[in-house]
Amino acid sequence: MTKIAIIYYSSTGHTYQLARAIEEGAVASGAEVRVRKVRETASAEIIAAKPGWKEHLEATRDVQEATLDDLDWADGFMFGTPTRFGLPSAQLKQFIDTTGPLWAQGKLQDKAAAVFGGAGNLHGGQESTLLALQNIFYHWGAVIVPIGYTDKILYAAGGNPYGVSYTDGRGKGIPPEKLAAGRYQGKRITRFAALLAAER
Repeated sequence: MTKIAIIYYSSTGHTYQLARAIEEGAVASGAEVRVRKVRETASAEIIAAKPGWKEHLEATRDVQEATLDDLDWADGFMFGTPTRFGLPSAQLKQFIDTTGPLWAQGKLQDKAAAVFGGAGNLHGGQESTLLALQNIFYHWGAVIVPIGYTDKILYAAGGNPYGVSYTDGRGKGIPPEKLAAGRYQGKRITRFAALLAAER
């Protein structure tokens, strides 16, 4: 069975919703999936100032936190993050910065890797954030699996070839076409993770 790790950071729930859609697609393709959040590093005062942030933390308190074992275990992995000034969130980057021991042992190479995320505005850094995340995979020697324009469903979801991304709906949640694209991306990462695992 192909093993997929979905590692994400989400402050108000959008990236989390997309992570779950990706999970659905991977599971539908026969994968065993671990959905893991990274540790929250923002102060309680900052979180309390945004009710949606605090509510999401409470709603997902039972989601396990990511560990290096999740990446070691996986045949393929996906990273998801909201945009922070055109870059991945500090919370996700902090987790990634702990992966040196796995990288040094070659345990991240030759595995399928992909990204997803979003921003508060349509042109708020979605593409630059996903591209910045992919830089990590070059260093790891992982095999980037872009979503490209490999299915018509992706055009309805905005056509971001680097990974599924969303624009904050201001309380409306993630649109169904984005979630459908997320499920498709989950199927796609599973397919390539299985091929690479068979060759390792």
